[in-house]
Amino acid sequence: MIEQHLTIETDEGEMSTFVVRPESGEPFPVVLFLMDAPGKREELHDMARRIAATGYYVMLPNLYYRDVPSFTVHREDPASARHMAQLMGNLSSAMVARDASKLLEHAASDDAADADSVGVTGYCMSGPFALWLAAEYPQKIKAAASIHGVRLATDADDSPHKRASEMVGEILVLAAEFDDWVDRPHFDRLTKALESADVSHCAEWIEGVHHGFVFPQRPKYDKVASEHHWELLHSLFDRNLKSKP
Repeated sequence: MIEQHLTIETDEGEMSTFVVRPESGEPFPVVLFLMDAPGKREELHDMARRIAATGYYVMLPNLYYRDVPSFTVHREDPASARHMAQLMGNLSSAMVARDASKLLEHAASDDAADADSVGVTGYCMSGPFALWLAAEYPQKIKAAASIHGVRLATDADDSPHKRASEMVGEILVLAAEFDDWVDRPHFDRLTKALESADVSHCAEWIEGVHHGFVFPQRPKYDKVASEHHWELLHSLFDRNLKSKP
């Protein structure tokens, strides 16, 4: 595997980005890996490596770069948790869309990347960002996943469910039964929007698991559900990013 720790220049600062891909077989389809609220960290690097190992050019940016060059929450420290909430609150879908544009520009300049075949996956706070990007770049993004994502179908102007009709790529949504940020009516509102817009999608309400079930280092990790997520995610990307018409 080839790994790079890059700094990608944007109009708003320097975005540190972890890029990982196999050593041979290029060009590889691009996967934008959007971090959860606790920050860009080695746990996420490992997840990016797992995707890349199956034949992808994976880009994991620090979305908090406008405020801090790096951040990882210390859960036992209330001040760190408050800082995380502030950083998360400073982000918007429009900001992440601008960041994605710069990421795609970089991928297009790299012969190892196939920037015309792009997928995106977002976790927790980035679940709505992933779906927003699917609507923002419908000709580029052929598959998007929201894994225990939050704020997917709200009354806010930037709620991604309002842009379902603009989504062209296939959508994957996984939600946990026990989630303080997404209850069943919320999930149903999203799925109804996807169905009404005739968006190709798979949406699962996973019973018996909690928000954060994917992450091995989180207290609510559920191995069975996490591996199920990996199976569906790999299938989503392989079906949409590797299959040629």
